[in-house]
Amino acid sequence: MRRAITGIDHVVIAVRDLDRAQETYSRLGFTLTPRGFHTLGSANHCIMFGSDYVELLALPRQHPAMRYYANFLARGEGLAALALAGADADAAYAELVADGIDADAPLDFSRPVRLVEGEHDAAFRIVQLPPAQTPGCRSFVCQHLTRDLVWRPEYQTHALGATGLAALAVVVEDPPSSAGDYARLFDAHPQKIDEGLLVRAGSTAIAVGSRRRIQRRLLGVELPPRAGPLVAALFIRVADRARAARALRHAGFEPAALPDGSFAVGADRAHGVTLVFG
Repeated sequence: MRRAITGIDHVVIAVRDLDRAQETYSRLGFTLTPRGFHTLGSANHCIMFGSDYVELLALPRQHPAMRYYANFLARGEGLAALALAGADADAAYAELVADGIDADAPLDFSRPVRLVEGEHDAAFRIVQLPPAQTPGCRSFVCQHLTRDLVWRPEYQTHALGATGLAALAVVVEDPPSSAGDYARLFDAHPQKIDEGLLVRAGSTAIAVGSRRRIQRRLLGVELPPRAGPLVAALFIRVADRARAARALRHAGFEPAALPDGSFAVGADRAHGVTLVFG
């Protein structure tokens, strides 16, 4: 692992209709933060866990810095970006550039957060990487300048029993080459698995494989229809699989039972990304 990048901070699911996505993910059993509005023109809801989170992101107004997401949404919804954990965006930028990775200069933005004691600004400093560095999505280093405003305890308990991000499954045509790109970013060594290759990113794993192999792992579950490369599935840890399955059934999702005991909801029900709970 690099010194300035310690793992995955959060993932970004780009959606066209934030109201509809809010309703879907609430019904799935997640607690969502209140809607936030970034100074870069985007709006979001977050699903907070102990050390990472999921961000639902929409673009109510355009901004040059958000062009990647606008282009992504023109082709459909789905998991569009991977935020890398880093306590010092400037140090991460220097480390990446020194290694020949064409990262953008650090960029600052914020969003208001309303608390009982008043309104504050949650501030962030990011370093964006070229999309080719992480096939299937864009990646960026995310430094939280006001971490206490984002990780609020009242948003970290979920009816589904979700506790954190476990893994991503990335569909590509050339798994060795794409896994190499991810491995270079995290300064890791890909490991062979049934689905293809696995790259460790802190406590989160990134599985890179062909559509055929990823679909075989998620047999009977709807994958996103968009052409690869794409992040096809997001694996989420839950405290109790049986409890999670009951909650999903009660909400009308009818999750598919997988051979390893986990449960999955197809991409057609979750705004462009397959969700696996285990």
